[in-house]
Amino acid sequence: MEFETVIGLEIHAQMKTKSKIFCGCSTEFGAPPNTHTCPVCLGMPGVLPVLNRRVVEFAIKLALATGSAINRENRFARKNYFYPDLPKGYQISQFELPIAEHGRLEIDVDGERKFIGITRIHMEEDAGKLVHDDVEPVSYVDLNRTGTPLLEIVSEPDIRSPAEAAAYLKKLHAIVRYLDICDGNMQEGSFRCDANISLRPRGQKEFGIRTELKNMNSFRNVQLALEYEERRQRDILLDGGQVVQQTLLWNPDRNRTEPMRGKEEAHDYRYFPDPDLVPVMVDDAWIEEVRQGLPELPEERKTRFMAELGLPEYDATILTASRELADFFEAALAGYDRAKKLSNFIGTELLRDYGPERIGECPVAPVQLARLLTMAEEGTISGKIAKTVFAEMLATGTDPDVIVREKGLVQMSDEGELVALVREIIEANPAQARQYRDGKTKVIGFFVGQLMKKTRGKANPQMANKLFQKELS
Repeated sequence: MEFETVIGLEIHAQMKTKSKIFCGCSTEFGAPPNTHTCPVCLGMPGVLPVLNRRVVEFAIKLALATGSAINRENRFARKNYFYPDLPKGYQISQFELPIAEHGRLEIDVDGERKFIGITRIHMEEDAGKLVHDDVEPVSYVDLNRTGTPLLEIVSEPDIRSPAEAAAYLKKLHAIVRYLDICDGNMQEGSFRCDANISLRPRGQKEFGIRTELKNMNSFRNVQLALEYEERRQRDILLDGGQVVQQTLLWNPDRNRTEPMRGKEEAHDYRYFPDPDLVPVMVDDAWIEEVRQGLPELPEERKTRFMAELGLPEYDATILTASRELADFFEAALAGYDRAKKLSNFIGTELLRDYGPERIGECPVAPVQLARLLTMAEEGTISGKIAKTVFAEMLATGTDPDVIVREKGLVQMSDEGELVALVREIIEANPAQARQYRDGKTKVIGFFVGQLMKKTRGKANPQMANKLFQKELS
């Protein structure tokens, strides 16, 4: 029997606000446990929450970027459940009236494009964190994260493979980082994903019984967990069994899912409007104000790179993977206008050590990279030497001119100086010289390699080729 996979993602993006969603406590990561708390986020009797306006603005930004309809009136609700890291006994979230609904994102998997619907975007507060002791069978509660603002983005069940799920997740991740509303750090938990997955016989309209996957802290783990669960459910169904609706944790050490608890439904949480918070009213003027401040988004930037700079789609996709990388590329392009050559160098040399999300840590400034490539273009250094110099720049942050001068790496382009070396190499390798004269012209690469070795890579390769051809004729 053939099965169709049905996946929906629930993504929690932590907002880059300085204070929490309903109080003035800091959202800074890494503080000592329980130091960023107050009576409001701890849920003490008699306290009242006050909404952080910045969170609403960030929600509007994401709604506009995903083509979602913004509800002019939306409301907070209480989501009731008990867990040790939830001091109030409920989470302030949104249910019947979220801030935005009915958006979509376009993804590309193996050259095929499709749209994934977004059911809703809503604002909510985060819970705390349990810290499990490595030695004793106890857990500690850290409530620093309690009340940190989140946007939850719930997709439609339009995703049909783990690869599509990963593509959707990466696309949304890039958007929240371009908008500068979330730092996207999955290891620290500021961008988290839960996945619902089920299988059904191909052609059947009704959904199968689903499971929910948690604890996936990287794009790779999301895809691996979904692939494993897809296989697990298929094996159960082919054996005539029935999938149990439950919440599963992904164990990256064992590469498998493990049961956590039974899967809850909306009615289990007994949602009702929060009586301490008035409805949030969003007018057209506010939406337009936010719209005017939107940056160029990754898809728009990618299209511009292809249209204006003539870059292939592959290059444009890589360069726009993060806002930091795209900014770095354009800043370097201002000093070195060969877009394709610059793209190639970034793709092969820079991204080897600094991925799109880590460009901000790179010690080489865009103007320094532009200068290095200009030196290679002008013939001051060879392309091979440029890579050596760049490695030194990455290690020290030193300007390329200084490295080239101090290490004596200026390219040898004096014909008289090179001719003597060319003749010396030909005389030392008579067998290869006969091969060339017998028509095996590819052997010229051997001669150029010998010259490069002798000059420690400083000989001008184009001039070397011409001189060897002349002397061997």
